[in-house]
Amino acid sequence: MIRSFSELVAAAQAKGPRRVVIVAAHQLATLQAARQAWDQGLAECVLLGDLERLRQIAAEQGLSLDGFELIAEPDPRQAAGRAVEMINAGQADLAMNGLAHPRYLIEAALDRERGLRVGRLLTDVSVFEIPDFGRLLLISDIGLVVSPELEERVAIVQNAIDVAHRLGIPEPKVAILAAAETVNPKVPLSRDAADLSKMAERGQIKGGVVDGPLGFDNAISPESAAIKGIRSQVAGRADILIAPDMETGNLLARTLVCFARAKMASVIVGGKCPLVMPSRTDPAETKFVSLALGVLVA
Repeated sequence: MIRSFSELVAAAQAKGPRRVVIVAAHQLATLQAARQAWDQGLAECVLLGDLERLRQIAAEQGLSLDGFELIAEPDPRQAAGRAVEMINAGQADLAMNGLAHPRYLIEAALDRERGLRVGRLLTDVSVFEIPDFGRLLLISDIGLVVSPELEERVAIVQNAIDVAHRLGIPEPKVAILAAAETVNPKVPLSRDAADLSKMAERGQIKGGVVDGPLGFDNAISPESAAIKGIRSQVAGRADILIAPDMETGNLLARTLVCFARAKMASVIVGGKCPLVMPSRTDPAETKFVSLALGVLVA
């Protein structure tokens, strides 16, 4: 079981290298992450973007471009489409976003004729390393599915479980988050949580233990679960938190990063290959770990 980002990187090194095409790579943090991934044997990188700007950044920062394949595609939307074409042609194993707006790569991946669909819902799975927590924590979906219906929640849960398996968690514990841990007929989310729990019991969601609704505190705190008298395999021991919607999940993720000093890695799964989607403002370290996660999932 992988419990830290250093262990995650080591596992990705053992699986790599994978051929990664990077969209709009003309950004310092993106180039630094690509260089580190190459040097550590995780990835063989193809850099799409404004090559004049890319070379300027590399020269100013003393970054070597040795070993990289450089392709001139200054338009970020066109670069996203080119990346998807390369994956479909077998020329790359996964894609990563650099400086382009995230929607360009997502739109290219979702294209019904030329995209990366394989009949599953594409969802974001984010992994957090939190000081003194003792294990990695997964949260989904924080960046793609805005207001999921029950059927979409099933896919979100299943995709997160599949990523947890790649992290060496054989039977991840999944908490469906809500404002309270009781089912309220007037609160649709609480009913969905109960339905997801029963669906997992009946084998409609595979590979994990699912319970909900659970509040955030009693999902991760054994003490909180005990005080409230919650009897559950998941309560207090969750590996995966399923957010009510994208906005809630995103706020939770940013809170962990800003106030709990958590480190974060993100990947979009459910398509032909993973899409590594760090924020454009993320530091090189975050982009590198997200790339390692993509390599491990690919």
